[in-house]
Amino acid sequence: MTDRYRIALAQLNPVMGDIAGNLARARVARAKAMDADVILFPELFIVGYSPEDLVLKPALQADARAAVEELARDTADGGPAILIGTPWVEHAELYNAVALLDGGKVAGLTYKYELPNYGVFDEKRVFARGPTPEPMTVRGVKLGVPICEDIWKQDVTIWLADAGAEIFCVPNGSPFEAGKEDVRLKLAAARIHETGVPLIYLNQLGGQDEVVYDGASFVLNADGTIAAALPSWEECVTITEWQRDGSGKWVCAPGDKFVAEDRSSQVYHAMMLALRDYVNKNRFPGVVLGLSGGIDSAISAAVAVDALGPTRVRCVMLPSRYTSRESLEDADACARMLGVTYETIEIERAVEAMGETLAAPFAGTKSDTTEENLQSRLRGVILMALSNKFGPMVLTTGNKSEMSVGYATLYGDMCGGYNVLKDIYKTEVFRLCHWRNQNSPAGALGPRGRVIPERIIEKPPSAELKPDQTDQDSLPPYDVLDGILECLVEQECSFEETVAKGYDPATVKRVEHLLYISEYKRRQAPPGVKISSRNFGRDRRYPITNAFRDAR
Repeated sequence: MTDRYRIALAQLNPVMGDIAGNLARARVARAKAMDADVILFPELFIVGYSPEDLVLKPALQADARAAVEELARDTADGGPAILIGTPWVEHAELYNAVALLDGGKVAGLTYKYELPNYGVFDEKRVFARGPTPEPMTVRGVKLGVPICEDIWKQDVTIWLADAGAEIFCVPNGSPFEAGKEDVRLKLAAARIHETGVPLIYLNQLGGQDEVVYDGASFVLNADGTIAAALPSWEECVTITEWQRDGSGKWVCAPGDKFVAEDRSSQVYHAMMLALRDYVNKNRFPGVVLGLSGGIDSAISAAVAVDALGPTRVRCVMLPSRYTSRESLEDADACARMLGVTYETIEIERAVEAMGETLAAPFAGTKSDTTEENLQSRLRGVILMALSNKFGPMVLTTGNKSEMSVGYATLYGDMCGGYNVLKDIYKTEVFRLCHWRNQNSPAGALGPRGRVIPERIIEKPPSAELKPDQTDQDSLPPYDVLDGILECLVEQECSFEETVAKGYDPATVKRVEHLLYISEYKRRQAPPGVKISSRNFGRDRRYPITNAFRDAR
């Protein structure tokens, strides 16, 4: 019986569907851990997580299996065994599996037992439930390998412990949500308390469409203490050292323990990584966005520069007759602070041309939001033209507060390929601007120090589509609006429960009405990074046609 053991943790960023590339990434990681007994990879690493319906393609299933079998042959060299996540077909059933590769072959398989079917997860739709898993003996040690959701309930870990599992090795595809690291730690600690078995929690890293994975892997000893904590937002291959104590239990030697971030740091890094991966994995040369002199476009531009570098970000001011001198000055100052390519394309002639084109059908009517929205839509047309001509993706800049109540123009400022503010309320936009001006994010490619002029943060927000317009002309103050939306969206509070928190009944009724009637707009909005547990599109799925109103 061995008394020392080394487990390598590969916290990596796979590319969805890039089986050959992910195989190469696995080989590079293993080469860094040749002194280990076994190396652990995240859930479904060979294809990427979450593959959704892509995993149902027989061709992808066959290619994934061939890659795993090819990787298995590498283990004939006497180096570390491999535990790698992969889809696996057995007896005409498709499983979310982990394959044990050792001695030049696929030496064992275990299947996911608990299939999540909530929020962003839809695994019951594509995978069969595996049998209750058994420990796998790897180089003389019995490893329990519960897969992600398998540790959210106690059944699997208790079964594995009763079957003799000595260490839990848990591969995960756990999406980021602000504050979720405490939930993971408490969950892992509960499983340890029930079983007395130490636990490795290995999480995926990287952006995949609207979901971003933060890594933040960790190791807990049997007494519940943290032995090691891997960094958030960074790829790494770490070897953990294990030794039996006097009772024969495995104990992980102390390793690096990275300091937890505050919420603003977490959210900003999530936006950076999600945008970087969306642009790079989809092979865009960069992004283009309208820089209006307002706070939403300023923070969006800052995230883009930090994620991609200033040379890959093109900012365009698109002024109309209603654009203030302050906005022109603020946009110019912000562009200079960020070091981005910046230009001005005036839209007034295009607005006049549209007015002439529509003069006959609009004859006898008063000017209203129709004419205002033409400005926004013309800006969208211009940005899309720059995207089509030169290749950069249009970055949309609307926030969650606006999207909640429909304060956005379909085919106008909603036009684009991705939105880092889609799950960020306006009040948090202000906090993120202050945070970025005071901090230089880890891994950022933008300038250090202040990148957003203070006047942009301090001035009243405005769409500037008519004279002297501010957002509060048609919306409640953002602290009030966001408080109501927190109740209605994040907590699913009733009308009465929301009013009981001190909000004006008429205002709550109006906000609820706007929230429901704006669903059709949100369905047509671009994807954006998920930050909360109730983002629009992945978590909160409401019908467009909907006559229900809680406020009567």
